[in-house]
Amino acid sequence: MRRALKTLSLIASAVLVLSACSPGTPDEGTKTLKVVYQKTDSFTVLDTMFQAAKQEFEAANQGVTVELQPIQGNDDDYGTKLALALRSPSTAPDVFYEDTFKVRSDVDAGYLLKLDPHLEGWADWEKYDDAAKAAGKADDGGTYAVPLGTDTRAIWYNKKVLAAAGVSDPWQPRSWQDILDTARKIKANDPSVIPFNMYAGKGTGEGTVMQGFYELLYGTGSSLYDEESKKWVVGSAGFQDSLAFLKTLYDERLAVTPAEALDANVWKKVFGEWFPNGKLGATVEGSYAPSFWQEGGNYAWPAYEQEMGVAPFPTQNGEAPGAVSMSGGWTLAVGAETKDPDLAFKFLTTALNEKNSLAFTVESSQIAVRSDVADDPGYQGANPFVKAVSELVSVTRYRPATSDYPRISAAVQEATEAVITGSRTPEEAAVDYDAAVTDIVGADKTIRK
Repeated sequence: MRRALKTLSLIASAVLVLSACSPGTPDEGTKTLKVVYQKTDSFTVLDTMFQAAKQEFEAANQGVTVELQPIQGNDDDYGTKLALALRSPSTAPDVFYEDTFKVRSDVDAGYLLKLDPHLEGWADWEKYDDAAKAAGKADDGGTYAVPLGTDTRAIWYNKKVLAAAGVSDPWQPRSWQDILDTARKIKANDPSVIPFNMYAGKGTGEGTVMQGFYELLYGTGSSLYDEESKKWVVGSAGFQDSLAFLKTLYDERLAVTPAEALDANVWKKVFGEWFPNGKLGATVEGSYAPSFWQEGGNYAWPAYEQEMGVAPFPTQNGEAPGAVSMSGGWTLAVGAETKDPDLAFKFLTTALNEKNSLAFTVESSQIAVRSDVADDPGYQGANPFVKAVSELVSVTRYRPATSDYPRISAAVQEATEAVITGSRTPEEAAVDYDAAVTDIVGADKTIRK
């Protein structure tokens, strides 16, 4: 999910991290736990959860101070600043917010504490979904992070816009062609409306691949990474087909303009302007979308429950299983440099107890990873789309959690940008991508499929 504008330079980011994460000066005789996490203008729910956990934990643990250190910035900025903090024992946090796809690389770097001995004594661990637990595991089989929640991706569409174009509700495209046919109807009915938004280019970062390219790629039967051989896929026909779909979408002006696509803040227009004002037909987005429109959200829109619909993203030609989704999610981890592992883990479990987990999951429109939260009426009735987006877990995919992945993702983003701007054909961009992957991981770590 994209959360805020990437406005700080790397130098400024480094200064902010080193100052924001500098050791505090607690009173003599007290213990201090440093907790680092992300906070932006549009993402405050985690800060709310940690504020509640701090109050609860300090009340139950006299002499302990929880020092909350929120880092302002989007996902990429947060990752950069956190990495800088983790490199030095003097700035490394005791507990921190960790993206699932960075767990393995950060374990390899020695930043995360192995949690297995602590988890054995935590009764709540049995309530966590096994697939969610796997997100916190490393190559050695150990668990290094505890999941906060997960998400799925789907097509969110404006019922009024589709109805005006003669498209009945509920809308369920069965193939990529169905998406194009509907987008063309919307454009023909009202040229001022953006028919179908699909993120592309480097501006929207992981949003480009998670809410865009991977929905296409995994619907072709191809993949980014071959789990059996542990190698990266090159020479993929599905990769070219996916780029070709984007080219059609952008060439026919069925999507946003390339300039808008390259704007890191285009998602704000999607949620805050185009959907509420009936200027967007559909977009591919995360299951968390309602959190922006609900009361208290950044783009509160009471009518969203009646005016929006959701549909699974189809496979290329309707092949089984018929739909595709991508899942990500974030975790909480304990820093390997913590001076008090038991106390740090104890705070982690306070932050993720049933009460705090339920509040976070509902307010951020996450998909529950704890059975008690999933069974709670407050979760089940959080918004009208909970059931539909939760069912997509059965067809979802996850990003390869390897240390090479961030650079591979950047290469995919570059390929999509080259195609939508017209600087490269889908075939040329695919060749460029294959070369980039080979350069990143080495020819012996690639497989042609």
